[in-house]
Amino acid sequence: MKKIKTLQCIRCGKDHKFNDTKYNCAACGGNLQVLYDYNLIKKRLNYDVLKDNAEHSIWRYLDILPIASIKTVPPVQVGWTPLYKAEKLGAECGVPNLYIKDDGRNPSASFKDRASAVVTARALELKEKVICCASTGNAASSLACLTGSLDMKTMIFVPETAPAAKVAQLLVFGAIVIMVKGTYDDAFELCLKATQEYGWYNRSTGINPLTREGKKTCSFEICEQLKWETPDKVFVPVGDGNIISGIWKGFVEFHRLGIIERLPQLIAVQAEGSDSIKRSLETGTDVQPVSGKTVADSISVSLPRDGLAAVMAIRDSGGYAVSVTDAEILDAIPRIARGSNVFAEPAAAATYAGLQKAVKEGKVKETESVVLLITGNGLKDVQSAMKSVGKPFLIKPDIDELKKLISDNKLA
Repeated sequence: MKKIKTLQCIRCGKDHKFNDTKYNCAACGGNLQVLYDYNLIKKRLNYDVLKDNAEHSIWRYLDILPIASIKTVPPVQVGWTPLYKAEKLGAECGVPNLYIKDDGRNPSASFKDRASAVVTARALELKEKVICCASTGNAASSLACLTGSLDMKTMIFVPETAPAAKVAQLLVFGAIVIMVKGTYDDAFELCLKATQEYGWYNRSTGINPLTREGKKTCSFEICEQLKWETPDKVFVPVGDGNIISGIWKGFVEFHRLGIIERLPQLIAVQAEGSDSIKRSLETGTDVQPVSGKTVADSISVSLPRDGLAAVMAIRDSGGYAVSVTDAEILDAIPRIARGSNVFAEPAAAATYAGLQKAVKEGKVKETESVVLLITGNGLKDVQSAMKSVGKPFLIKPDIDELKKLISDNKLA
Protein backbone atom coordinates (compact mmCIF):
# COMPACT_ATOMS: atom_id res chain seq x y z
CA MET A 1 0.00 0.00 0.00
CA LYS A 2 1.52 3.31 -1.13
CA LYS A 3 -0.01 5.18 1.80
CA ILE A 4 2.21 3.26 4.27
CA LYS A 5 5.84 4.33 4.48
CA THR A 6 7.19 1.98 7.13
CA LEU A 7 6.70 0.01 10.32
CA GLN A 8 9.06 1.75 12.75
CA CYS A 9 10.30 0.38 16.05
CA ILE A 10 9.31 2.57 19.00
CA ARG A 11 12.38 1.46 20.96
CA CYS A 12 15.31 1.48 18.50
CA GLY A 13 13.86 3.28 15.46
CA LYS A 14 14.53 0.49 12.95
CA ASP A 15 12.29 0.58 9.88
CA HIS A 16 10.54 -2.48 8.46
CA LYS A 17 8.60 -2.94 5.24
CA PHE A 18 4.89 -3.38 5.94
CA ASN A 19 4.65 -6.78 4.26
CA ASP A 20 7.91 -8.10 5.72
CA THR A 21 6.80 -8.47 9.33
CA LYS A 22 3.57 -9.03 11.23
CA TYR A 23 4.71 -8.34 14.74
CA ASN A 24 7.71 -6.94 16.62
CA CYS A 25 11.01 -5.34 15.63
CA ALA A 26 13.45 -7.75 14.00
CA ALA A 27 16.40 -6.00 15.66
CA CYS A 28 15.40 -5.47 19.31
CA GLY A 29 11.96 -7.03 19.71
CA GLY A 30 10.37 -3.65 20.43
CA ASN A 31 6.83 -2.70 19.46
CA LEU A 32 6.27 -1.29 15.98
CA GLN A 33 4.12 1.60 14.78
CA VAL A 34 2.74 2.30 11.33
CA LEU A 35 3.97 5.50 9.70
CA TYR A 36 2.16 6.87 6.65
CA ASP A 37 2.89 9.16 3.71
CA TYR A 38 1.04 12.08 5.27
CA ASN A 39 1.54 14.35 2.27
CA LEU A 40 -0.24 11.78 0.12
CA ILE A 41 -3.03 11.28 2.65
CA LYS A 42 -3.59 15.05 2.94
CA LYS A 43 -4.93 14.99 -0.61
CA ARG A 44 -7.45 12.29 0.28
CA LEU A 45 -8.45 13.08 3.85
CA ASN A 46 -9.54 16.59 4.89
CA TYR A 47 -12.47 18.60 6.24
CA ASP A 48 -14.48 18.50 3.02
CA VAL A 49 -14.01 14.78 2.43
CA LEU A 50 -15.04 13.91 5.98
CA LYS A 51 -17.96 16.36 5.97
CA ASP A 52 -19.48 14.64 2.93
CA ASN A 53 -18.70 11.06 4.03
CA ALA A 54 -21.86 9.12 4.86
CA GLU A 55 -19.92 6.19 6.37
CA HIS A 56 -20.35 6.47 10.14
CA SER A 57 -17.87 3.90 11.41
CA ILE A 58 -14.10 3.68 11.76
CA TRP A 59 -13.92 2.97 8.03
CA ARG A 60 -14.63 6.63 7.23
CA TYR A 61 -10.90 6.94 8.03
CA LEU A 62 -9.82 4.15 5.67
CA ASP A 63 -7.28 6.43 3.98
CA ILE A 64 -5.22 6.49 7.17
CA LEU A 65 -5.71 2.87 8.21
CA PRO A 66 -3.45 -0.06 7.20
CA ILE A 67 -6.21 -1.77 5.20
CA ALA A 68 -6.47 -1.75 1.41
CA SER A 69 -10.24 -2.02 1.03
CA ILE A 70 -13.39 -2.17 3.13
CA LYS A 71 -14.37 -5.28 1.18
CA THR A 72 -12.47 -7.31 3.78
CA VAL A 73 -13.90 -5.75 6.95
CA PRO A 74 -16.19 -7.58 9.40
CA PRO A 75 -19.89 -6.93 8.67
CA VAL A 76 -20.76 -4.91 11.80
CA GLN A 77 -20.54 -1.22 12.66
CA VAL A 78 -17.55 -0.34 14.79
CA GLY A 79 -16.92 3.18 16.00
CA TRP A 80 -18.68 6.50 15.67
CA THR A 81 -19.86 6.05 19.24
CA PRO A 82 -21.66 8.97 20.93
CA LEU A 83 -19.94 11.86 22.67
CA TYR A 84 -22.18 13.33 25.37
CA LYS A 85 -21.83 16.57 27.27
CA ALA A 86 -22.28 15.43 30.87
CA GLU A 87 -23.59 18.59 32.52
CA LYS A 88 -24.75 17.05 35.81
CA LEU A 89 -21.58 14.98 36.24
CA GLY A 90 -19.47 17.98 35.30
CA ALA A 91 -21.21 20.17 37.87
CA GLU A 92 -20.60 17.52 40.53
CA CYS A 93 -16.83 17.55 40.04
CA GLY A 94 -16.38 21.21 39.09
CA VAL A 95 -15.67 20.71 35.37
CA PRO A 96 -18.52 22.36 33.41
CA ASN A 97 -17.13 21.34 30.02
CA LEU A 98 -17.11 17.60 30.67
CA TYR A 99 -17.77 15.07 27.91
CA ILE A 100 -18.29 11.32 27.94
CA LYS A 101 -17.11 9.25 24.97
CA ASP A 102 -19.24 6.13 25.33
CA ASP A 103 -17.38 3.33 23.59
CA GLY A 104 -19.50 0.78 25.42
CA ARG A 105 -21.84 1.27 22.45
CA ASN A 106 -19.61 -0.79 20.13
CA PRO A 107 -20.77 -4.27 18.95
CA SER A 108 -19.18 -6.20 21.82
CA ALA A 109 -19.77 -3.28 24.24
CA SER A 110 -16.08 -2.41 24.30
CA PHE A 111 -13.54 0.08 22.92
CA LYS A 112 -11.45 -2.95 21.89
CA ASP A 113 -13.70 -3.49 18.85
CA ARG A 114 -11.76 -0.72 17.12
CA ALA A 115 -8.54 -2.70 17.30
CA SER A 116 -10.16 -6.05 16.56
CA ALA A 117 -11.85 -4.67 13.44
CA VAL A 118 -8.57 -3.49 11.92
CA VAL A 119 -6.63 -6.61 12.91
CA THR A 120 -9.39 -8.90 11.62
CA ALA A 121 -9.56 -7.00 8.34
CA ARG A 122 -5.81 -7.44 7.94
CA ALA A 123 -6.08 -11.15 8.79
CA LEU A 124 -8.66 -11.49 6.02
CA GLU A 125 -6.36 -9.72 3.57
CA LEU A 126 -3.59 -12.14 4.52
CA LYS A 127 -6.03 -15.07 4.15
CA GLU A 128 -5.29 -16.27 7.68
CA LYS A 129 -7.32 -19.28 8.84
CA VAL A 130 -6.76 -19.04 12.60
CA ILE A 131 -6.56 -15.89 14.72
CA CYS A 132 -5.71 -15.84 18.43
CA CYS A 133 -5.63 -13.41 21.32
CA ALA A 134 -4.70 -13.16 24.99
CA SER A 135 -6.90 -10.89 27.05
CA THR A 136 -8.42 -10.15 30.44
CA GLY A 137 -11.75 -10.33 28.65
CA ASN A 138 -12.64 -7.33 26.49
CA ALA A 139 -10.14 -7.77 23.66
CA ALA A 140 -11.03 -11.44 23.55
CA SER A 141 -14.79 -10.97 23.46
CA SER A 142 -14.30 -8.23 20.90
CA LEU A 143 -12.30 -10.50 18.61
CA ALA A 144 -14.82 -13.31 19.04
CA CYS A 145 -17.65 -10.94 18.18
CA LEU A 146 -16.00 -9.63 15.02
CA THR A 147 -14.98 -13.04 13.72
CA GLY A 148 -18.24 -14.78 14.70
CA SER A 149 -19.68 -14.91 11.17
CA LEU A 150 -16.36 -15.29 9.36
CA ASP A 151 -14.72 -18.41 7.98
CA MET A 152 -11.90 -18.12 10.51
CA LYS A 153 -11.17 -20.08 13.69
CA THR A 154 -10.71 -17.92 16.81
CA MET A 155 -8.56 -19.16 19.70
CA ILE A 156 -8.83 -17.21 22.95
CA PHE A 157 -6.60 -17.29 26.04
CA VAL A 158 -7.96 -15.66 29.21
CA PRO A 159 -7.03 -15.90 32.89
CA GLU A 160 -9.41 -18.05 34.92
CA THR A 161 -10.50 -14.90 36.78
CA ALA A 162 -12.07 -13.36 33.66
CA PRO A 163 -15.64 -12.11 34.40
CA ALA A 164 -18.35 -14.62 33.50
CA ALA A 165 -20.15 -12.13 31.23
CA LYS A 166 -17.08 -11.77 29.06
CA VAL A 167 -16.52 -15.53 28.89
CA ALA A 168 -20.18 -15.94 27.90
CA GLN A 169 -19.63 -13.58 24.97
CA LEU A 170 -16.65 -15.63 23.84
CA LEU A 171 -18.58 -18.87 23.83
CA VAL A 172 -21.72 -17.42 22.25
CA PHE A 173 -19.73 -16.08 19.30
CA GLY A 174 -18.14 -19.48 18.74
CA ALA A 175 -14.57 -18.89 19.91
CA ILE A 176 -12.49 -21.71 21.32
CA VAL A 177 -11.81 -20.53 24.88
CA ILE A 178 -8.77 -21.65 26.84
CA MET A 179 -8.85 -20.47 30.44
CA VAL A 180 -5.39 -20.29 31.96
CA LYS A 181 -4.69 -21.03 35.61
CA GLY A 182 -2.82 -17.82 36.31
CA THR A 183 -2.76 -14.12 35.46
CA TYR A 184 -3.29 -12.21 32.23
CA ASP A 185 0.49 -12.18 31.81
CA ASP A 186 0.52 -16.00 31.97
CA ALA A 187 -2.22 -16.17 29.33
CA PHE A 188 -0.29 -13.71 27.17
CA GLU A 189 2.89 -15.79 27.24
CA LEU A 190 1.02 -19.00 26.44
CA CYS A 191 -0.76 -17.34 23.52
CA LEU A 192 2.59 -16.10 22.19
CA LYS A 193 4.06 -19.61 22.39
CA ALA A 194 1.01 -20.96 20.56
CA THR A 195 1.55 -18.40 17.80
CA GLN A 196 5.13 -19.59 17.39
CA GLU A 197 4.16 -23.26 17.56
CA TYR A 198 1.16 -23.25 15.22
CA GLY A 199 1.61 -20.15 13.09
CA TRP A 200 -1.70 -18.58 14.18
CA TYR A 201 -2.23 -14.86 13.52
CA ASN A 202 -1.88 -13.06 16.86
CA ARG A 203 -4.12 -10.08 17.66
CA SER A 204 -2.69 -9.48 21.14
CA THR A 205 -1.71 -6.03 22.36
CA GLY A 206 2.04 -5.46 22.35
CA ILE A 207 2.47 -8.05 19.60
CA ASN A 208 0.35 -6.82 16.72
CA PRO A 209 1.11 -3.17 15.76
CA LEU A 210 -2.26 -2.78 14.06
CA THR A 211 -4.19 -2.72 17.35
CA ARG A 212 -2.98 0.86 17.88
CA GLU A 213 -4.26 1.78 14.41
CA GLY A 214 -7.82 0.83 15.29
CA LYS A 215 -7.72 2.57 18.65
CA LYS A 216 -6.54 5.90 17.21
CA THR A 217 -9.88 6.27 15.37
CA CYS A 218 -11.49 7.30 18.68
CA SER A 219 -9.42 10.50 18.62
CA PHE A 220 -10.53 11.26 15.07
CA GLU A 221 -14.17 10.96 16.15
CA ILE A 222 -13.71 13.17 19.20
CA CYS A 223 -12.30 15.94 17.00
CA GLU A 224 -15.18 15.68 14.54
CA GLN A 225 -17.83 15.48 17.25
CA LEU A 226 -16.41 18.60 18.92
CA LYS A 227 -16.71 20.40 15.57
CA TRP A 228 -12.98 20.15 14.79
CA GLU A 229 -11.94 21.40 18.20
CA THR A 230 -9.52 19.58 20.47
CA PRO A 231 -10.36 19.00 24.15
CA ASP A 232 -7.88 20.33 26.69
CA LYS A 233 -7.59 16.98 28.45
CA VAL A 234 -8.53 13.37 27.74
CA PHE A 235 -8.67 10.92 30.67
CA VAL A 236 -7.83 7.38 29.54
CA PRO A 237 -7.94 4.12 31.55
CA VAL A 238 -4.55 2.46 31.22
CA GLY A 239 -3.52 -1.17 31.58
CA ASP A 240 -1.29 -2.45 28.78
CA GLY A 241 -0.79 1.09 27.49
CA ASN A 242 -2.03 0.39 23.97
CA ILE A 243 -5.18 2.51 24.20
CA ILE A 244 -3.45 5.68 25.37
CA SER A 245 -0.66 5.33 22.80
CA GLY A 246 -3.33 4.85 20.12
CA ILE A 247 -5.33 7.86 21.32
CA TRP A 248 -2.19 10.01 21.12
CA LYS A 249 -1.32 8.72 17.64
CA GLY A 250 -4.77 9.69 16.42
CA PHE A 251 -4.52 13.27 17.65
CA VAL A 252 -0.96 13.61 16.32
CA GLU A 253 -1.97 12.34 12.87
CA PHE A 254 -4.94 14.71 12.60
CA HIS A 255 -2.56 17.50 13.58
CA ARG A 256 -0.04 16.46 10.91
CA LEU A 257 -2.82 16.45 8.34
CA GLY A 258 -3.79 19.99 9.35
CA ILE A 259 -7.27 18.94 10.49
CA ILE A 260 -6.77 20.18 14.07
CA GLU A 261 -4.65 23.09 15.27
CA ARG A 262 -3.54 21.88 18.70
CA LEU A 263 -3.00 18.73 20.72
CA PRO A 264 -4.60 17.75 24.06
CA GLN A 265 -3.03 16.61 27.30
CA LEU A 266 -3.48 12.91 27.97
CA ILE A 267 -4.11 11.80 31.54
CA ALA A 268 -3.44 8.13 32.26
CA VAL A 269 -5.64 6.63 34.97
CA GLN A 270 -4.41 3.41 36.55
CA ALA A 271 -5.57 1.25 39.41
CA GLU A 272 -3.23 1.39 42.41
CA GLY A 273 -2.36 -2.28 42.11
CA SER A 274 -1.66 -1.98 38.39
CA ASP A 275 0.21 1.33 38.14
CA SER A 276 3.54 0.41 36.55
CA ILE A 277 3.22 3.03 33.81
CA LYS A 278 2.59 5.77 36.39
CA ARG A 279 5.65 4.64 38.34
CA SER A 280 7.81 4.61 35.23
CA LEU A 281 6.58 8.05 34.22
CA GLU A 282 7.31 9.58 37.62
CA THR A 283 10.65 7.87 38.32
CA GLY A 284 12.13 7.96 34.83
CA THR A 285 12.91 4.25 35.00
CA ASP A 286 11.88 1.44 32.66
CA VAL A 287 8.42 -0.06 33.07
CA GLN A 288 8.62 -2.70 35.82
CA PRO A 289 6.19 -5.47 36.84
CA VAL A 290 3.69 -4.79 39.63
CA SER A 291 1.08 -7.02 41.24
CA GLY A 292 -1.65 -6.10 38.73
CA LYS A 293 -4.33 -6.79 41.34
CA THR A 294 -7.46 -4.68 40.95
CA VAL A 295 -11.22 -5.04 40.65
CA ALA A 296 -10.90 -3.36 37.24
CA ASP A 297 -9.98 -6.46 35.25
CA SER A 298 -9.63 -4.61 31.94
CA ILE A 299 -6.67 -2.61 33.28
CA SER A 300 -5.25 -5.40 35.42
CA VAL A 301 -1.72 -5.90 34.09
CA SER A 302 1.51 -6.83 35.82
CA LEU A 303 3.87 -5.86 32.97
CA PRO A 304 2.32 -3.54 30.34
CA ARG A 305 3.00 -4.84 26.83
CA ASP A 306 2.88 -1.36 25.30
CA GLY A 307 4.27 0.45 28.31
CA LEU A 308 7.07 2.32 26.56
CA ALA A 309 4.72 3.73 23.93
CA ALA A 310 2.28 4.75 26.69
CA VAL A 311 4.95 6.59 28.68
CA MET A 312 6.13 8.36 25.52
CA ALA A 313 2.57 9.39 24.62
CA ILE A 314 1.87 10.83 28.08
CA ARG A 315 5.15 12.75 28.11
CA ASP A 316 4.78 14.04 24.56
CA SER A 317 1.28 15.32 25.37
CA GLY A 318 2.51 17.14 28.47
CA GLY A 319 0.19 14.94 30.51
CA TYR A 320 0.50 12.93 33.69
CA ALA A 321 -0.77 9.80 35.42
CA VAL A 322 -3.19 9.31 38.30
CA SER A 323 -3.74 6.16 40.33
CA VAL A 324 -7.03 5.32 42.04
CA THR A 325 -8.10 2.73 44.58
CA ASP A 326 -10.58 -0.06 43.90
CA ALA A 327 -12.99 1.64 46.31
CA GLU A 328 -12.76 4.88 44.30
CA ILE A 329 -13.34 2.95 41.08
CA LEU A 330 -16.44 1.21 42.42
CA ASP A 331 -17.78 4.49 43.80
CA ALA A 332 -17.44 6.06 40.35
CA ILE A 333 -19.72 3.51 38.64
CA PRO A 334 -23.06 4.80 40.03
CA ARG A 335 -21.80 8.40 39.96
CA ILE A 336 -21.21 8.20 36.20
CA ALA A 337 -24.53 6.42 35.66
CA ARG A 338 -26.53 8.97 37.64
CA GLY A 339 -24.63 11.94 36.28
CA SER A 340 -24.50 11.04 32.59
CA ASN A 341 -26.84 8.05 31.98
CA VAL A 342 -23.86 5.87 31.01
CA PHE A 343 -23.19 2.48 32.63
CA ALA A 344 -19.42 1.98 32.85
CA GLU A 345 -17.47 -1.15 33.73
CA PRO A 346 -14.82 -0.71 36.48
CA ALA A 347 -11.88 0.10 34.17
CA ALA A 348 -13.93 2.73 32.36
CA ALA A 349 -15.26 4.20 35.61
CA ALA A 350 -11.67 4.68 36.73
CA THR A 351 -11.47 7.73 34.45
CA TYR A 352 -14.01 9.62 36.54
CA ALA A 353 -12.30 8.57 39.76
CA GLY A 354 -9.06 9.88 38.25
CA LEU A 355 -10.70 13.15 37.23
CA GLN A 356 -12.02 13.69 40.74
CA LYS A 357 -8.55 13.16 42.18
CA ALA A 358 -6.92 15.47 39.60
CA VAL A 359 -9.47 18.20 40.33
CA LYS A 360 -8.79 17.95 44.09
CA GLU A 361 -5.06 18.27 43.39
CA GLY A 362 -5.64 21.41 41.32
CA LYS A 363 -4.51 19.79 38.07
CA VAL A 364 -7.70 20.57 36.13
CA LYS A 365 -8.91 24.13 35.59
CA GLU A 366 -12.61 24.94 35.72
CA THR A 367 -12.36 26.50 32.26
CA GLU A 368 -10.86 23.42 30.61
CA SER A 369 -12.73 20.97 28.41
CA VAL A 370 -12.31 17.33 29.44
CA VAL A 371 -13.24 14.05 27.74
CA LEU A 372 -13.60 10.87 29.77
CA LEU A 373 -13.03 7.76 27.68
CA ILE A 374 -15.57 5.12 28.74
CA THR A 375 -14.06 1.97 27.31
CA GLY A 376 -16.59 -0.69 28.29
CA ASN A 377 -20.20 -1.17 29.32
CA GLY A 378 -21.07 -2.04 32.91
CA LEU A 379 -22.93 -5.19 31.87
CA LYS A 380 -19.47 -6.64 31.20
CA ASP A 381 -18.98 -7.02 34.96
CA VAL A 382 -22.30 -6.98 36.81
CA GLN A 383 -20.76 -8.48 39.94
CA SER A 384 -18.52 -5.44 40.42
CA ALA A 385 -21.38 -3.08 39.64
CA MET A 386 -23.49 -4.68 42.37
CA LYS A 387 -20.70 -4.04 44.87
CA SER A 388 -21.03 -0.33 44.16
CA VAL A 389 -24.72 -0.09 45.02
CA GLY A 390 -27.16 -1.36 47.64
CA LYS A 391 -29.40 -4.40 47.34
CA PRO A 392 -32.98 -4.08 46.04
CA PHE A 393 -35.94 -4.23 48.40
CA LEU A 394 -37.95 -7.46 48.59
CA ILE A 395 -41.59 -7.49 49.75
CA LYS A 396 -44.77 -9.46 49.27
CA PRO A 397 -47.26 -8.22 46.62
CA ASP A 398 -49.17 -6.34 49.33
CA ILE A 399 -49.95 -2.60 49.34
CA ASP A 400 -49.62 -2.38 53.11
CA GLU A 401 -46.09 -3.79 52.94
CA LEU A 402 -45.30 -1.28 50.21
CA LYS A 403 -46.63 1.59 52.31
CA LYS A 404 -44.54 0.49 55.28
CA LEU A 405 -41.43 0.15 53.13
CA ILE A 406 -41.86 3.62 51.66
CA SER A 407 -42.58 5.15 55.05
CA ASP A 408 -39.74 3.42 56.92
CA ASN A 409 -37.14 4.25 54.28
CA LYS A 410 -38.51 7.67 53.28
CA LEU A 411 -38.68 6.64 49.62
CA ALA A 412 -41.33 9.19 48.67
